[in-house]
Amino acid sequence: MLSELHIEGLGVISNSTVLFEDGLVAITGETGAGKTMIVEAIDLLLGERFEASMLRADCDEARIDGRFEIEGKEIVLSRVMPRTGRSRAYIDGRLATAAQLSEIGAGLVDLHGQNAQHSIIRMGAQRAALDQFGKVDLSRLRELRASLTEIDASLATLGGDARSRAREIDLLKFQINEIESAGITSGDEDVHLDAEEDRLSKATQYRQSFLNAYGLLSDEDGALDKVHGAIAALGLGSATEELANKLRGIVAELDDAVAELRAESESVEEDPERLEEIRRRRHLLRDLRRKYGERLEDVLAYFSEASTRLNEMLSHDARVAKLEANRSVALEELAKEELKVLAVRKKVAPKLATAVNALLPGLALANARIEIQVQGNAGDEVEIRFSANPGMPMQPLSKVASGGETSRLMLAMNLVLTTSPPTLVFDEVDAGIGGDAANTVAEALGKLGLSRQVLVVTHLPQVAASASQQVFVSKRVEGKMTFAEANTLSSSERIAEIARMLSGDAQSKTALAHAKEIINAARTRIEGRVI
Repeated sequence: MLSELHIEGLGVISNSTVLFEDGLVAITGETGAGKTMIVEAIDLLLGERFEASMLRADCDEARIDGRFEIEGKEIVLSRVMPRTGRSRAYIDGRLATAAQLSEIGAGLVDLHGQNAQHSIIRMGAQRAALDQFGKVDLSRLRELRASLTEIDASLATLGGDARSRAREIDLLKFQINEIESAGITSGDEDVHLDAEEDRLSKATQYRQSFLNAYGLLSDEDGALDKVHGAIAALGLGSATEELANKLRGIVAELDDAVAELRAESESVEEDPERLEEIRRRRHLLRDLRRKYGERLEDVLAYFSEASTRLNEMLSHDARVAKLEANRSVALEELAKEELKVLAVRKKVAPKLATAVNALLPGLALANARIEIQVQGNAGDEVEIRFSANPGMPMQPLSKVASGGETSRLMLAMNLVLTTSPPTLVFDEVDAGIGGDAANTVAEALGKLGLSRQVLVVTHLPQVAASASQQVFVSKRVEGKMTFAEANTLSSSERIAEIARMLSGDAQSKTALAHAKEIINAARTRIEGRVI
């Protein structure tokens, strides 16, 4: 349920916080006090479009916060709407979009008002209401439709006509053969070839450099001789032994280096044929990299992918045949299931219409009636058609019902259906009614409040008397500005407010007595039996 609503800078409301209780909550106040602003705030909180004209003249932005309690958990929705620029939305303090507010709000609140977009007008909602009333089992239908969608998606991935597949097969074969023929030994083969080409192309220079280094170390008076001389110079005794040993270690390393330099100088040979072979090989690998990847590793990866794709293409006809066979079976099963669901929906539709029509006379819709049309393969096209008066043709609800009529029809639907969002909001559901009809509407709202939270903006004392909580919206003028605020009324304040609604005089003893009387009567009617 909606447990708390905070409003800043919206219409005549400067800053107000309302704590709501469960059950039926009546929102009352004098005309123009700002009652409907509470409904507008909830509507905006659920993602409705914001108009700058809704903003108070003395505010740069409006803010609305709503705290919802659902099965022991809290959800906080917030929306900030500046005079200029884009509005900002938050869910539990995290940035969100207005669309996300609307999506999550659809499961929290169903709002019915003169200007609101009634959920019952939407075909999807009408179908959901019918399925809910008839407890229509859609699990198998959904399963079959999902399976068919999956098959169609698989066929789409195979795609293309025979010619395009043949062209792709030829191309894949050529590419695979080109890479396979190259016989790439590893992903870094070109790196090793680069080093070998460098050595062969500079064989003379490398050999000479090795020989020069060898001579500098091993020739007479070379580095080795000089280090040996240094060791001899340190051979005086124990004081120099440590340094002499370090030099002996250097001699050992130099001996190894001399041996390696000799071996390298002897191993370097000019090989023009091998050099040309390497250059041709590197050119081939560069060409493959240009076509199939930045590195040889990428070329090998492409080879693997192309091989997999070729196998898929070569088995295309067999795969298509299997998928088409599966599709035929799925279509046949789906058609059977759609006929079953269609039959159930058509059977349930008149029962729902009869149940709703039975409640309409008591909701100031004495001459109104509805019928429910079911069309489509599975009866997915569900449309509620409405006639307000005898002799008037049945037409789509969205085209002929007024805001008040739609709200009362929604009230009847909610009384018939077993479940709905935990919070229902009605604005002016009692517009244009009085007398016995007012009592019936009040009792219906009160009993609806036994199973969920119902917020209703009302001018009828009967509805206010049926509420478990009453919120009074008042306004005051300070200087040139109007300020409205909403407060929960105590028991005595409720009696006074209902007396005002009855007679216009909150102090009239007769009106006060009458107010007490209708409160007690409403409690007896509502709690005596449950619809």
